Amino acid sequence: MTGAENRLRRRSLLAGAAGVGAAAALPATAAQAAPPHPSPAGAAGRHPSNWPDPEPYGVADTRLDLWPREDNSFVLPLELRPRDKEHGRVWMRDTYVNCFTVDGRPLYVATGTGRVPGLEAAGPWNDGIFVWTAPSLQGPWRLADTTRIRPDAEKGKVWSPEFVGENRPGRTVVAPWQEYWHDERFGKRGNAWAPEVHHFKGRWYIVACMGDHSRKVGSFMLVSEGGVEGPYRLVEGNLEKPFGESFTGGPAFIEPGAYFHIDGGLYTEGDDAWLVLHNDLYARFRDDMEDIVTTTDLPKFRQTPYSPEPYLEGAYVFKYRGRYYLVHAAWDRTSVDAYGSTRNAYDPPGTGRVQYQYDAIVAVSDHFEGPYAQRYTAGVGAGHNNFFEDHEGGLWATFFRNPAQGYWKDPARVDDAAVPGVVRLEWTGPKDGRLYVERRPKEKGNRP
Repeated sequence: MTGAENRLRRRSLLAGAAGVGAAAALPATAAQAAPPHPSPAGAAGRHPSNWPDPEPYGVADTRLDLWPREDNSFVLPLELRPRDKEHGRVWMRDTYVNCFTVDGRPLYVATGTGRVPGLEAAGPWNDGIFVWTAPSLQGPWRLADTTRIRPDAEKGKVWSPEFVGENRPGRTVVAPWQEYWHDERFGKRGNAWAPEVHHFKGRWYIVACMGDHSRKVGSFMLVSEGGVEGPYRLVEGNLEKPFGESFTGGPAFIEPGAYFHIDGGLYTEGDDAWLVLHNDLYARFRDDMEDIVTTTDLPKFRQTPYSPEPYLEGAYVFKYRGRYYLVHAAWDRTSVDAYGSTRNAYDPPGTGRVQYQYDAIVAVSDHFEGPYAQRYTAGVGAGHNNFFEDHEGGLWATFFRNPAQGYWKDPARVDDAAVPGVVRLEWTGPKDGRLYVERRPKEKGNRP
């Protein structure tokens, strides 16, 4: 074995061993209390260093330092709805949080994928999108005040297939492809996924996705005719279908022609706005924000793919100090390598591969469209998230602890899954230019 092969073998073993240790060490109830507010990233002192990446490319970094922990994260104390009282907190997947300056003051928003009482997941149907707001990250977090818009509806619900009765000529709130429907296999069907709330050019937008149980599966956008609470209507480009063109994908029960690119997000810079989709795609919005400029042959981010490339979700772009951070969610799957050791990697499904953690992986570029450098593990179990900057310059990512498979599906942990969590980030400076979940101080820097 050559020296290079020996180093590769050693790093792979370290990554596998770290995954086992992390699973044993992290308490299931971590991240319940708010840690002290951080200083702005890189504001003073020496920047932490990038870690050497596990080799070969595509091996996951599972070290405990990259997990959301009690010392670097907390679960947002969102105002409870009647449905949340028994559980004691809000059940949420695909947590999204951001900070905007509105009328000279910071306004924090939170949203995510929800479920209805009586169901264990966000399908085969759910009842739409809820929004919470707060003056600071620590709160108090209140449901958006929708009572003046819909006095008899549940507070905080800003959009739902239930609102189809609000459609009027020239104003569509719920398109036909977004309405509830029924079949013999699943019964009631239709669910909204992964919403994001944005404030752009003085208006509020929500980008979300109709999920796998909808008549058409894909991304859409709403625009508010008032404040963050709404009322929202559908943009013109989604009256007939989701953004982009359909293709073969998704579970087998999705009808041919009904699957479009999912997990749509919005990226804005100056007066320009782009739609960001899974499968490496993006598109510029028209100036009026009613549709994307082109709906076919959408351009792709120039990335450095894994080989083989797994299925990636939750694409999100965040710009910080002149660099672009392209965030994806990927399943870290464990398997046994040729030496009999545990291998953690972003592999596609396969025999002997077991889903372990739903990670946040990131690639960095000097340009929005790329080329992006090789991806790295930014947060273990923090997949399908977003990055944001608070009003004091602190950097954060969201997380939710995926209850569908892997570590957080374990019966001993699942009650602590599906949370509206935030974890502090650290920046490795202008030279190295990476964002990681904030690591423990004694562990920062390169390891031998």
